[in-house]
Amino acid sequence: MKKTAGLGKGLGALISGVSAGAEKTRALETSVQGGEDDVFSYAQPAIDGGVLMVDIRKVEPNPTQPRQYFNEEALDELAESMQNFGIVQPLLVTAEGDRFTIIAGERRYRAARKAQIAEIPVIVKDYTEMEILQVALIENIQRQDLTSIEEAMCYKRLMDDFFFSPDDVAGKLGKRKHAVISALHLLELGLRARELASEGKITASHAKVLLNVEDDELQAACAERIAESGLSVRESEAFVAAMLKSAAKKAESSALDEPSREEKTASENVRKAYRAAEAELKGVLGSQVHIVPGKKKSKIEIEYYSGEELERLLAIFRKIS
Repeated sequence: MKKTAGLGKGLGALISGVSAGAEKTRALETSVQGGEDDVFSYAQPAIDGGVLMVDIRKVEPNPTQPRQYFNEEALDELAESMQNFGIVQPLLVTAEGDRFTIIAGERRYRAARKAQIAEIPVIVKDYTEMEILQVALIENIQRQDLTSIEEAMCYKRLMDDFFFSPDDVAGKLGKRKHAVISALHLLELGLRARELASEGKITASHAKVLLNVEDDELQAACAERIAESGLSVRESEAFVAAMLKSAAKKAESSALDEPSREEKTASENVRKAYRAAEAELKGVLGSQVHIVPGKKKSKIEIEYYSGEELERLLAIFRKIS
């Protein structure tokens, strides 16, 4: 696969040479004319040092965006800052016709929409579909504000989609191989623990502690307690160890209370004997019969549905007696 130069060197390396590509950017200027609508007022596109101002309605998020969780409160704060100071850093996009797809900068895009900004600054780069995904993954990781689960998912997608090894991922991103492998283990968490990690309510270190809990329900309960109480990693280790010890004691006690295999077999043989006796009585009486065993006394129930049927049963008993 074609490798994109400078992918491991940060966003600055990705957008270098913008001025040299200004002619291509100007060619796009006439394709981004917008109309009036109820929310956005639209101004004429302009180019400033290779940066293209485009109608925000013509920009759309990258469907392969690795980031899934966006903190709404943080977006509100960014939107307020944009209303006061504008968008300081352009978005990195790719163009198809008069539409633009975000490669890097979806958080800024979402905040701009909240701020009802009509035009946003973009830098257009010509990447293949696979390069777009690769750049988006690496750019998000390098920002260092992904949640632990999102970062782990980025590593996994680099490995799945581009056949990277953990060594490749570590080398490309300047990470330690051990850190990459540890992050990938987080994807083994149960659903609830992964949700809390995705929301940033538990850290990667907390998540690694939770991996010691194999039972999903117990793991979820531990994760929720850690998140709600704001436990430190050391406190979480002690808490999880105590929960595991308690669960082990309950399991041991439950095992002691369970009947032995011989007792289970004997009990099953008794049930079979009762069923056989019920079937034999049903054959003799011609009615449904139930034997209800008890510790001190048991009973036999015979069903009948009319006076005539009762007389029939009584006649059978008279003959027997």
